[in-house]
Amino acid sequence: MMKLFHSLGKYITLMQRVISKPKNSSLFRRQLLLELEKVGINSLWLVIIISLFVGAVVAIQTKYNIESPLIPMYLVGVASRDSLILEFSPTMLSLILAGKVGSSIASELGSMRITEQIDALEIMGINSASFLILPKIIATTLFFPFLIILSMFIGMIGAWIGGLSADVTTAEFLYGIRYEFRSFYITYAVIKTIVFAFIISSVSSYFGYYAKGGAIAVGKSSTKAVVSSSIVILLFNYILTDLILA
Repeated sequence: MMKLFHSLGKYITLMQRVISKPKNSSLFRRQLLLELEKVGINSLWLVIIISLFVGAVVAIQTKYNIESPLIPMYLVGVASRDSLILEFSPTMLSLILAGKVGSSIASELGSMRITEQIDALEIMGINSASFLILPKIIATTLFFPFLIILSMFIGMIGAWIGGLSADVTTAEFLYGIRYEFRSFYITYAVIKTIVFAFIISSVSSYFGYYAKGGAIAVGKSSTKAVVSSSIVILLFNYILTDLILA
């Protein structure tokens, strides 16, 4: 328990160092654009492929679980829509991105730590925490909501294709998509995504920044970053769902 509180204190201290005004705005913008490409654009195809197939599977499973002829087929569209918007796109996809983006962040910072590049920045009088970590946090919190909204759209297309293969007509599926739709669900998903993006980037940066040892330590910090980020995401998923939707 004491180790947990010690780690939490180090994390809070690190975040206090991170959240500071950059001294060189042009250099910071260049670093931010680089991070946007690494954490966002490079994840586009992963998001598209996963969302397409998961949407199709959700629609097919929903169709074959509706056995009663009294249940209308448009409920396939309703179930696919709510499953994708409320849970899969914001939560499950964030867990997947924690594995891809989080491990990348931890490995990058861990490698810089063990090769003493971070120490060199400190010697030059640069706030290494802010210079290295703040662009990653801003990039993830800006780009992840876009990825999640894209995931919802692609997932709906996948669900439509899966519904067609399971004998759900386009008219029935589209009616289900529109049936009692609440736009607040999108807001709810975006709020969760922003929180999850901050968790992924900050927790992964923490483990990478404080990595100790040789090359093996980089791998260990990357693993710890993914596991810890996933656990915190699941915890906050419950908290946010209870606060926002209850």
